[in-house]
Amino acid sequence: MSDNQSWNSSGSEEDLEPREEPGHPVGIAEFSGVLSKWTNYIHGWQDRWVVLKNNTLSYYKSQDETEYGCRGSLCLTKAVITPHEFDECRLDISVNDSVWYLRAQDPEHRHQWIDSIELHRSIREGRRDKGGVQGTIIIPPPLADSGYGSESSLRRHGSMLSLTSATSGYSATSTSSFKGHSLREKLAEMETFRDILCRQVDTLQKYFDSCADGVSKDELQRDKIVEDDEDDFPNTRTDGEFLHNNNGSKEKLFQSLSPKGINGIDFKGEAITFKATTAGILATLSHCIDLMVKREDSWQKRLDKEMEKRRRIEESYKSALNELKKKSHFGGPDYEEGPNSLINEDEFFDAVEAALDRQDKIEEQCQTEKTRIQRSSPVPPGDVYSSTGTHRFSDKPHSQSSPALIVRAPPHDVHRFSAEVEEMVHNHMTYSLQDVGGDANWQLVVEEGEMKVYRREVEENGIVLDPLKATHSVKGVTGHEVCHYFWDTTYRNDWETTIENFNVVETLSDNAAIVYQTHKRVWPASQRDVLYLSAMRKILANNENDPDTWLVCNFSVDHDDAQPTNRCVRAKINIAMICQTLVSPPEGDKEISRDNLLCKITYVANVNPGGWAPASVLRAVAKREYPKFLKRFTSYVQEKTAGKPILF
Repeated sequence: MSDNQSWNSSGSEEDLEPREEPGHPVGIAEFSGVLSKWTNYIHGWQDRWVVLKNNTLSYYKSQDETEYGCRGSLCLTKAVITPHEFDECRLDISVNDSVWYLRAQDPEHRHQWIDSIELHRSIREGRRDKGGVQGTIIIPPPLADSGYGSESSLRRHGSMLSLTSATSGYSATSTSSFKGHSLREKLAEMETFRDILCRQVDTLQKYFDSCADGVSKDELQRDKIVEDDEDDFPNTRTDGEFLHNNNGSKEKLFQSLSPKGINGIDFKGEAITFKATTAGILATLSHCIDLMVKREDSWQKRLDKEMEKRRRIEESYKSALNELKKKSHFGGPDYEEGPNSLINEDEFFDAVEAALDRQDKIEEQCQTEKTRIQRSSPVPPGDVYSSTGTHRFSDKPHSQSSPALIVRAPPHDVHRFSAEVEEMVHNHMTYSLQDVGGDANWQLVVEEGEMKVYRREVEENGIVLDPLKATHSVKGVTGHEVCHYFWDTTYRNDWETTIENFNVVETLSDNAAIVYQTHKRVWPASQRDVLYLSAMRKILANNENDPDTWLVCNFSVDHDDAQPTNRCVRAKINIAMICQTLVSPPEGDKEISRDNLLCKITYVANVNPGGWAPASVLRAVAKREYPKFLKRFTSYVQEKTAGKPILF
């Protein structure tokens, strides 16, 4: 019998594996050593004991701790080894998302590791590709032996033992036993089954061809035997009887019925293995179909998800493109404040609010920086009110307790606007101090502690002219101090954050001046400027029990040196800061301190902004900015006067 068609009754699956005899190891010895491994950005590179064995790379904290188990391992079958482009001692090993960053002691050490890793991988690949189906060895295996665990085992086991044990596994278990197998392994099984099936078909075909040849030869032999029998004559014995000699024909007949070409083939065994092979093919094919159906469902879900994601991205892209087109034109005149502005009221409000928020952030940063500078360079204790400004008070002290204060009674200098100033002061003292709590025309819009802000809605020709009135109480300051810092332009930039620049156009008297100031632009609103006369007065009380009143009134005027320009919209204002000081008697013979002071403030503002800003935007900005201004200014006065002599 031939070697590939022989019987083997004592073989087993282990006989097909390469044996490892004592002293003769199969493969390559392990390779180990110390490498630096990147742990994290806190601990950086740490020395680790790395072991390369059986195509697996493992690392331990140190060589002494190998008995406690490895801290991590990588299979090098599908690993990607990348020597670093610039660092000659570093190599990166990645498997899917897992990456090990390793550094050797020197470039030669790194080359040794790379060569060892490649050697292990090449030997592993050689084992996987070695062999195939060597022949058909029919051995009845035990049912417990299951043959197809991986692609390498398929290529290594080529006998009918593996085939039969695999089919017995199909009969004992369901197709769920293949859930852990990938489609690639199943396809590899199909290739193995195909090779086995081709050989079995060839064997059976030889058997059937031999049978067909034997039958045709048998018919010819029979015909020849019959002819020979008819031609033979009987032999005559000595006793006169006839003897027939049929031994030759029987030998020829039985010889023709046993063809020599099929002596080495067991038809029954080949039929059983052929049936087992086809059953294995059908089972594996069924499993492949199940895998493909599941993957099709999975890919369909992923496709649907990606299509939905793409739809959302396209919508976002279109929306962003439209917004970009809008913003590209926002710098043009059609989108600025004007009678034919293309920007709607909501967009106008959002843009103004965003610009004001940016200004607030800048203001906070500036205030923080000023505070830091003041702490680093404290003001000398002898500092008093500044007398370097353009407008001074008299050098006559107010009382013996404060000889350094520069105050005097408000002068009554006459200038060309004296009549207008007297009229404005009279109107404010008559109407601005009236209580508005019970007036239905005034609406309380803001209330924060002692501060209350009222508004009366008034429009003329579509322009908002809402008068605003605010009342506030501030401790530790006098009315004179509040009006002093509000009127004197020396301190204007310290507390006024909405002004871009200003200058005194004309000084009318010691307590009156014409001021021109430009306010910061808040896009998309047009920039505003204001030209106004600012005057400060002290109003003596008619009753000695009533407090005196300090007043600063600012109202718009015209001047040849500050004519309106096309760059700004000229706003008209009529503003008054009215302050009264209340003093609570100190205990005993103590002198009056700032703890005994309370300033009652009434702030009135009538502003005609001009231009074409929407009414809702103007009202929202006024509601937001007026309380903020009043709190900022009064806090500034408190900080400025803290620790200084009182200015009554």
